[in-house]
Amino acid sequence: MEAAAAPTPAPHVLVIPFPAQGHARPLLDFAALLAARGLRLTVVTTPANLPLLSPLLAAQPAAVRPLTLPFPSHPSLPPGLENTKGCAPEAFPIFMHALASLREPILAWARSQPDPVVAVIADFFCGWAQPLARELGAAGVVFTPSGVLGTAFPHSLFRRLVRRPAGCGDEFNVTFPAIPGEPAFQWREISMMYKWFLECGIEDKVRESVRQNFLWNLQESWVFVSNTLRALEGRYLDAPLEDMGFKPIFAVGPVAPETDPAGTRGGEAAVAAANLSAWLDAFPEGSVVYVCFGSQALLTPAVGAALAEALERSAVPFVWVVSAGNSGGVPEGFEARAAAARRGLVVRGWAPQVATLRHAAVGWFMTHCGWNSVLEAVAAGVPMLAWPMTADQFANARLLVDEVRVALRACAGGFGVAPDPGELAAVLADAIGEKGGDVRGRAKELAAEAARAVKEGGSSYADLEGLVQEIRKLC
Repeated sequence: MEAAAAPTPAPHVLVIPFPAQGHARPLLDFAALLAARGLRLTVVTTPANLPLLSPLLAAQPAAVRPLTLPFPSHPSLPPGLENTKGCAPEAFPIFMHALASLREPILAWARSQPDPVVAVIADFFCGWAQPLARELGAAGVVFTPSGVLGTAFPHSLFRRLVRRPAGCGDEFNVTFPAIPGEPAFQWREISMMYKWFLECGIEDKVRESVRQNFLWNLQESWVFVSNTLRALEGRYLDAPLEDMGFKPIFAVGPVAPETDPAGTRGGEAAVAAANLSAWLDAFPEGSVVYVCFGSQALLTPAVGAALAEALERSAVPFVWVVSAGNSGGVPEGFEARAAAARRGLVVRGWAPQVATLRHAAVGWFMTHCGWNSVLEAVAAGVPMLAWPMTADQFANARLLVDEVRVALRACAGGFGVAPDPGELAAVLADAIGEKGGDVRGRAKELAAEAARAVKEGGSSYADLEGLVQEIRKLC
């Protein structure tokens, strides 16, 4: 009798997250989907970031293992700081530059393994991982926690080195001719990181490594994987894009779980999901506006005052989540007045956002249009009031308002620009009223399309299965 052939080992994939809340969380969600499909994963982390892997390690103990390396030091980063949480946006380029020092220890580790790494999946802020993959003889996969549009824009800027002509103000239009529809954005809407790069707001070595990061993604990678879906961005998935290096794009989103029973997804909640739900139970269906600008955006006192006045003028019920360390954004006395009127609630710190958006009383989400928040609203069927601040958020807002029509514009000024309170109050009242009906209806339709996308037979399910099959062929 012939001996049975030895089973083929599962493909070994190296995963490299970027240590920011909005980046690491979706990549780890994606890693969980790969592990559930039989791939073996090693996830690079550092000591202070290791707890972020706990849910993944608990759910897939046999398929996932961490590779814990010391966080690279940098003179601009305080000792012990290993995550961008609570950092100003200008820290992101420094983190990008510092993390590239992990290349050599990762190479040494990979070369010592008995089984080869067949693919390296890295966040798009870790472009240095793409030539690393080539050195290992592995396929380089760029994971983008943003949508396709939000990913194409920075890559286009760093590829073309677009500059604002001397004498032009923030209204200068930057065009993107290689993207369908040839969109244009004002200079004030261009990401801070790119403007810092041009204006020498960061040291030369950091500047050059940031640009090279994006070029490596375009030149060295095999494919892109985006946390998006065709119902949301099909226009940008139909043909290869020059600003994505003409590489294939697998649209696999939303990658996040549909529920968050504990209400602690992304952090320890400042208010229990059950308590917040009980407060919302007192309001009619679709009548409450949920206000949250993510973990990075800090409101100036002027912006906070304008928002508070608009909420009071509009008389709409609301939940306003204020990130830790941004208490100055809430005017003195506002919280007490809202509580006394039994019409508003201020949450200071992390909130159970997934559960809150799915509560029947929540009718609108005022958001900075960060991509994770966008997808959570899309999945919940909640229309948005778009208030972009920086990064990919202006691109996301345009997509949501002008193309997909699941959002209304709340404020277009960007970070630090205070809206007119009366105008914002009118937007709030119109949204809750009859004028917001069409957008609310479209949001419900998109939620159904998103739910179908990730189930068997759906577009995101098919792209995920197709990617796994391509990775298996690499063995």
